[in-house]
Amino acid sequence: MGGEGRWFGLLLLAQVLVGAAAIFARFALTGADALAVSALRLALAGGPLLAWALARRRLKRLDRSLEAGFAAAGALLALHFVTWIASLGAIPVAISTLLVCTAPVWNTLYDRVAEGRRPGARFWGASLLALAGLGLVCSGPSRGTANPAWIRGCALATAGGMAMAAYLVLVQKLDRRAGGVPTLGIVARTYAWAALGLVGAAALAGSPPPALGDRPAWMGILGMALVSQMGGHSLLNAAVRRIPAVTVAFTTLLEPVCAGLLAALVFGERLGPAMVAGGALILAGVVLCLWPGRRVAC
Repeated sequence: MGGEGRWFGLLLLAQVLVGAAAIFARFALTGADALAVSALRLALAGGPLLAWALARRRLKRLDRSLEAGFAAAGALLALHFVTWIASLGAIPVAISTLLVCTAPVWNTLYDRVAEGRRPGARFWGASLLALAGLGLVCSGPSRGTANPAWIRGCALATAGGMAMAAYLVLVQKLDRRAGGVPTLGIVARTYAWAALGLVGAAALAGSPPPALGDRPAWMGILGMALVSQMGGHSLLNAAVRRIPAVTVAFTTLLEPVCAGLLAALVFGERLGPAMVAGGALILAGVVLCLWPGRRVAC
């Protein structure tokens, strides 16, 4: 029982570390745009993962079609990060993190369409809750006064959640086609492709990294890569091997809560009653989608 309690404690710590990613991103955005920040985050996190996977022989050779599929998954992962990080420049941390964690809703929608199954009551209930919450959140700080930047931020964060949902669906299909790929092999491969694509995109777009002397920006980038990605996500992957996946899935709902609390402490961000109510509705919709406990989406 003591060992299990320790893992529950580490699982909660993991959510705090992952939730801190938005705080680190805010600091990183003071010195570079979202494209450069995303490229640096993925390069710094993906490099060690790739080296580790190679050292442990988790990167087996794949045929060209499968490798192209993982490259496409990497592109979706890159889109997830760049849209979410860009949204942080326009909307509060809690709202951005909440919207990007709606991936289970989009996964459920895809499952119903792809499998040709008639949507059940739970699906419609989850969708209505999430849409109602989205409407409240995207209406802006005061009802009816949402400005274009606010709406753009909400759209970017939601797009980030959709991209993550598409990434999970594609990786699941590729894993089945490949006959089972180790988790480390999948993560290292997709991160490498995502980093390669974003570094190339940043170079073509003329998006430079922060100045070498910009300590807050670089600390933010290193925090995202090493603390949130290497630390938080590594703990989640370790916990899911010792704690039921459904438990891990439900604890991911703490990520936007942790991010919001940290943003209140660090930046003094506060949410109005309508946004809190909208966030609660979105979380309720995500809970309904996660109930089977099949995915850890955030």
